[in-house]
Amino acid sequence: MKENDEWYTPPEIIRSLGEFDLDPCTSIEAYNINHSAKNYYTVEDNGLSKDWFGRVWINPPYSYPLIKEFMVKMAKHGHGMALIFSKVESKWLQDTVLECATAVKFLYNRIKFIKSDGSIGGQPRNGSMLIAYGESDADILSRNELKGKFIRL
Repeated sequence: MKENDEWYTPPEIIRSLGEFDLDPCTSIEAYNINHSAKNYYTVEDNGLSKDWFGRVWINPPYSYPLIKEFMVKMAKHGHGMALIFSKVESKWLQDTVLECATAVKFLYNRIKFIKSDGSIGGQPRNGSMLIAYGESDADILSRNELKGKFIRL
């Protein structure tokens, strides 16, 4: 039997970035842990099919092609932040993220995500990066206290 592959963003990461209006790819369980945004869509709501509004936060599903679909929609929306693994060799990441984002921050420490049962996960295989879309989010990310390297694109 496959273990649940949902991993939730630690609340301190989201809190360090300010308030968000929408998280279009969360679950009720994740929201109860990290309160990612004022509004949210779950997998049942199909956030890709809904209108996005305001400042958006996404920690998208990491499976392909879902991650690319969420990141394409985020690039079109152009206002908010995303958290993804920093696999910069990926063609979709180079074409979608690096061509459309305003700034990135490569996080120094690997994030220990929260499992669906509320426990802290182990050391992930990859580092993570925060991606800012829009000047106001790039400014927030440039001042963010999480340890890492900020780069304006």
